[in-house]
Amino acid sequence: MSKNLPLWEVFLRSRRGLEHKHVGSLHAADPEQAMQYARDVYTRRLEGCSIWVVRSADIHASQEGDAAAFFDPAEDKVYRHASFYDVPDGLKL
Repeated sequence: MSKNLPLWEVFLRSRRGLEHKHVGSLHAADPEQAMQYARDVYTRRLEGCSIWVVRSADIHASQEGDAAAFFDPAEDKVYRHASFYDVPDGLKL
């Protein structure tokens, strides 16, 4: 039965200030049910403070063959490195 339901990807943020990490997948009928299932399955030990669920069909990903186009080496683009910029004196970091 659950195989006929849409597949959802679950992302969990463990503490405030940290990024969400993919923790798994589950089948659910709608976003509300996916959130409930994600809470029940992935936060049983108080691991998280925020949950995202994303329908797997809505995720668009690059392919391995596209790596050169998406992840072009940055050696010739020094402006992408923070060391390229001068930090003004007196600026609070």
